[in-house]
Amino acid sequence: MKDLTQGSELKTIFYFSLPILVGNLFQQLYNVADSVIVGNFLGKESLAAVGFSYQINFLLIALSTGISLGASVLISRYFGARDMRQVKKVVDTGFLFSAVLSLTIAAAGACFSYQILVLFRVPENLLTIADTYLKIIFIGVIPTFAYNSLTNILRGVGDSKTPTYILIAATLINIVLDIFFVTALKWGVAGAAAATVAAQTFSFITCMLYMRRRYPDLFIRLWDLQLDRHELKKSLVIGTPAMLQQVFVSVGFMSIQFLINGFGTDCMAAYAAASKVDSFAEMPALNLGQAMTNFTAQNYGAGKIDRVIRGGKSALAMGVGISILISIVICLFPSIFISLFNRDPGVVQIGNGYLRTVSVFYLIFAAMQILNGLLLGYGKALVPMIASIGSLCLLQVPTAILLSGTELAYRGIWIAAPVGWLGGLLIRFLYFRHIARKQAALKEA
Repeated sequence: MKDLTQGSELKTIFYFSLPILVGNLFQQLYNVADSVIVGNFLGKESLAAVGFSYQINFLLIALSTGISLGASVLISRYFGARDMRQVKKVVDTGFLFSAVLSLTIAAAGACFSYQILVLFRVPENLLTIADTYLKIIFIGVIPTFAYNSLTNILRGVGDSKTPTYILIAATLINIVLDIFFVTALKWGVAGAAAATVAAQTFSFITCMLYMRRRYPDLFIRLWDLQLDRHELKKSLVIGTPAMLQQVFVSVGFMSIQFLINGFGTDCMAAYAAASKVDSFAEMPALNLGQAMTNFTAQNYGAGKIDRVIRGGKSALAMGVGISILISIVICLFPSIFISLFNRDPGVVQIGNGYLRTVSVFYLIFAAMQILNGLLLGYGKALVPMIASIGSLCLLQVPTAILLSGTELAYRGIWIAAPVGWLGGLLIRFLYFRHIARKQAALKEA
């Protein structure tokens, strides 16, 4: 367990966020490993199919993360107040709710995966392989939800290192199984999906065993689980807006994917590759935002509001600086990153255009995510949800639809992304300034 209410704000946030960053980088390697191996061994058609399925997988992970986030914030708050009895109630309630939800989603997804693909006008020549991949991914929802629930419990009590170590091991297993299933056993895209599910199952089991040994008071005993309705309600008040935020973001990306699918296999494959690079580039900002959620919640629970403000400023400076460095590297060498996934000239050309357009605005994305983490840590989840939905549905998606119908074609879709980020940043900033002024007024009174 780690106390985030003591010491230098910058160092505390940095050292707490670093293991989260490393862990999430390896989490991204799950799908990147699939894409690299599929794109190089099975061709651009399979890469395009897996690329669309990644958007569905992103939605599932978003659901899992959003649902468990409310529990994580409450755990951090109770831990900051040293109320371990309430921590245990939230742990059991959150895990039980997550388990029931994951079983429901897995069953429904496996039954209707083909219809989902048709709805998003995946080209007919890709339907069969995309459906095979997606059905297996839906089965993997169960261990994914369980693992993310346990991870957020550990982060809630300040342990961000252990999930990282587990993810590193799981990712290596995933890569080895990917190569074995796809190249040796010739299972095609089904092998890539099976490798991912196997690695996710390993993560869940290992995390459970670790919690049993290291945190016996918090260990989840399935036969003793009890649902505390009061804590579930409090958790959902925080977690549901965050979950809806993630879901609408995912649906927005799927709408973008719907537009991209209309430009053919090369564009789909290029977007699949470029979006993977994008996800890595955005990771430091996302993880600083996640770290700020727990940092803010613990200090808020301890009544240290000034420390929250100082920590937010430190995280913002760090996030913007890192994002600028990443932008420079990607703008200078986009072809190197796209070629890791597929070397087809048409795919590389389209992917380069995406990266050069979007990467210039990573600093805006970083500021948006850090403010998002601050607001979630305060328990103010509604405004981040409104900001995400509004910026995506009212700015990014309409801009993409409008510009993609002009001579810009798919290039108009790339331009729409930073437009949405800018809107999301502005809404969060205005609300955070309102909170800061309110806190200052209360302090003076």
